[in-house]
Amino acid sequence: MNEISPQEVSALYARITQELNKVVVGQEQIVRLLLVSLFARGHCLLVGVPGLAKTLIVRTLAGILNLSFKRIQFTPDLMPSDIIGSEVLQERERRLEYEYKPGPVFANLILADEINRTPPKTQAALLEAMQEHNVTVGGQSRALPDPFLVVATQNPIEQEGTYPLPEAQLDRFMFSLYLDYPAKAEEIEIVKRTTLRELPTLTPTVAGEDLLRVQQLVLAAPVSDHVIDYAVSLASATRPSANGGLPVSRDFVEWGAGPRASQYLILGAKALALLDGRISPETADVREVAMHVLQHRVITNYRATGAGKKSQDVVRAIVEAVAEQAY
Repeated sequence: MNEISPQEVSALYARITQELNKVVVGQEQIVRLLLVSLFARGHCLLVGVPGLAKTLIVRTLAGILNLSFKRIQFTPDLMPSDIIGSEVLQERERRLEYEYKPGPVFANLILADEINRTPPKTQAALLEAMQEHNVTVGGQSRALPDPFLVVATQNPIEQEGTYPLPEAQLDRFMFSLYLDYPAKAEEIEIVKRTTLRELPTLTPTVAGEDLLRVQQLVLAAPVSDHVIDYAVSLASATRPSANGGLPVSRDFVEWGAGPRASQYLILGAKALALLDGRISPETADVREVAMHVLQHRVITNYRATGAGKKSQDVVRAIVEAVAEQAY
């Protein structure tokens, strides 16, 4: 497989966004970070109210990248076998044999819609596949396709009858991305596109082999020691027990981010630099992805609740404080 250059990655990114803009209005930052997670082999958690084009973005992205796509609607009665598949008893030549029927998890891009509406047992089945990139049924392990990306969604409004993801499972998502309402001009364009004409048919413009080449380049891209030091300092600053910890962490944080956050800060910064045609990331790239890597990993305490502070507020204060140092 031939290597790909940072300039080719930047051109690839421009082609993808150009095609995506034919269907999706706005949400440029969400699309940019989704591609960063895909290039870095990470998974994403999308949080937003209904109707903000979460499904449309993921489905369109899968079509442009020529990836197989499956959408799984999580419900309280969903079973693990509904996701990873199961062995079914079949009759062959007058003999009964078990035959494996693959589940929808066998696709390049999975949309796990409203993942917090299904019990922990079913959540764990998907999250194991995310971590191990294979599933085990009937004592046999089966590899998932490569590339493999899970984009899970959550509705922040209604929490009754839901099963919030435990912190250990949230940690397996590289990014948590919060979608906001569109601006008025964007909403006018959305209404025009969806009520006055049919959405355009997209042609796949990026081969799966190109995506794998980008993922290999992300891993191979060099990183300066001071950038790694900054990423580790940023993750460490979220821990209230760390030596020299920040006052905001000691006051408002129950549990901070672990080492996986440091890894994702660097991988995200590397992929972000490649989107701009640069081979090596800078501290500014780490800062750009910091909120999305850290906000679901920082668990606030009762003092934060009393002061009306959310994890986003604490992470924002930490990023500003660490950025003031000599980096």
